[in-house]
Amino acid sequence: MLDHRAVSRSKAERRDWIGLAVLALPCVLYSMDLTVLHLAVPQIAADLKPGSAALLWIVDIYGFMIAGALITMGTLGDRVGRRRLLLIGAAAFGATSLLAAFSVSAEMLIAARALQGLAAATLAPSTLSLIRNMFRDDRERAFAIGVWVACFSVGAAIGPVVGGAILAHAWWGAVFLINVPIMLVLLALGPVLLPEFRDPDAGRLDIVGAAQSVVAVLAIIYGMKRIAEAGWAPLPLFAIGMGFLTGVYFFRRQSALADPLIDVGLFRVRAFTAALATNIAGLFVIFGTFLFIAQYLQLVLGMDPLTAGLWTAPSGVVFAAGSMAAPFLVRRFSPHVVVAAGLGISALGFALLTQLSTVDGPWLMFTGMMILCIGTAPVGAITTDIVMAAAPPERAGAASGISETSFEFGGAFGIAALGSVVTAVYRGTMAAEPLPDIPARALEAAQDTLGAAAEVAAQMGGAQGEHLLRTARQAFVHAFEVASVISALGVVAAALLAVAFLPRAR
Repeated sequence: MLDHRAVSRSKAERRDWIGLAVLALPCVLYSMDLTVLHLAVPQIAADLKPGSAALLWIVDIYGFMIAGALITMGTLGDRVGRRRLLLIGAAAFGATSLLAAFSVSAEMLIAARALQGLAAATLAPSTLSLIRNMFRDDRERAFAIGVWVACFSVGAAIGPVVGGAILAHAWWGAVFLINVPIMLVLLALGPVLLPEFRDPDAGRLDIVGAAQSVVAVLAIIYGMKRIAEAGWAPLPLFAIGMGFLTGVYFFRRQSALADPLIDVGLFRVRAFTAALATNIAGLFVIFGTFLFIAQYLQLVLGMDPLTAGLWTAPSGVVFAAGSMAAPFLVRRFSPHVVVAAGLGISALGFALLTQLSTVDGPWLMFTGMMILCIGTAPVGAITTDIVMAAAPPERAGAASGISETSFEFGGAFGIAALGSVVTAVYRGTMAAEPLPDIPARALEAAQDTLGAAAEVAAQMGGAQGEHLLRTARQAFVHAFEVASVISALGVVAAALLAVAFLPRAR
């Protein structure tokens, strides 16, 4: 039922602020589990012996299920109660983490990760929609959302570091066990500190619409990720086309329903739509760039995964600080100024990344990375607050699901599009290089990816191997620089979008 205590006041109470700290727990875990598994892949491969396709599904299925279920879970929270859905999701997340930790086969781990993704999809919309109702004052809500976004940034940054530390002393399943005690804390404190909210006039859940939204989002995300991993092919293109057509039909059907799954009218609010578009643009460049930074540190500079994770970890601190600073910035300047200025700063960071071929060490990369992080850090908190402020409180769950889905789309699209650019430029550069002493089959593999080139060079050894690896690294750096030029142009375009359409009031 609706908590009238929250409706009748404007300022948050002490219990609400303590409740915000409780809501921070699942946010950190949600994003940490997207990255914590990466370092465990070699141990999983050795223990469970999955095929190449199964290994990809082990890594990807968690994110796929989150992306597909976010809108449905956000709307479900509006109907059954946001605290109730959060606690159900927390219990399921803890149980599926145990299942993943003690998986005895690749198939069991894939199933556990899929269920874990479904459970995680309840966490982000539930926490954000609860914040929308707990903090009615505009300034307090903006600060709370800044904390919320910061927790996701911290989780993503510490995932590789935590994973590396755990794997140094325990087996791969331990990376999942850390979720269990935190979920138990949430289950113990949530009923005491978190109020319950739901839409008192909500109708029945649109099952057909829910299925359509899952199919549309999942198909598009799947297609984008497969293009990023294996290049253009009929299957991922078909998936994207099917997802797009399903999405068009979904929106047309929703606009005709008396009790729709999502309020299509929200997309006619200029600030709402512009904030979502800015989210997508920001995540487009960030996700793709960090993928290339990880490869640059490990395959070009030769760092081990943990050392590479430590070099990128400060970015999480910057994102967290920027998210926390966002509400204070918009008190002095209007949102469109802060977002546009931040994106302009990030363009300078990308400009530095276009000069990587002029240096040998990591410091230019690190400086460019930190500058672009400083610029984009406040953007997510500001645009999320705009999205949530545009939605009526009873539809906060649906709005939060839409907001989170825009993040997923932006990240997947950035990895797919920029990944395709880097792959194409790398292959073209490698094909143009004279490498007459390399066997044809080895050369074909080396021209595919930098990782394959490193393996071929290690097998060949000697001067030939060194020459091949040096050439491949130069080709990758050149491709990274081209992607950085595109990213710089992308954030400039996003800045112009922010100037034109984001709110001008402080």
